[in-house]
Amino acid sequence: MAEEKFTQDQLQLLREIRDGQQKIIALLSAQHALAEEQIQRSRDSVEESVGLQRLALQRQRTISLVAVPGIMFCIFAIGYLVLRYF
Repeated sequence: MAEEKFTQDQLQLLREIRDGQQKIIALLSAQHALAEEQIQRSRDSVEESVGLQRLALQRQRTISLVAVPGIMFCIFAIGYLVLRYF
């Protein structure tokens, strides 16, 4: 009978260990899912940032192609007027 009680105690202990391990596995799975979600959000943010940077560079090139010749024309026009009237 003492041997049967010991075996029952061992079985109960093993069940408790199993239940604890199952809880740990469930928590780890939840953490893993959360980490995956955060990684995906981070990737999305990086992609959006890179896209915005590319757009900004395109706009800067466009402005440079339009503004630089305009500024140069204004400088030459002012220079022409200064030389002509003085």
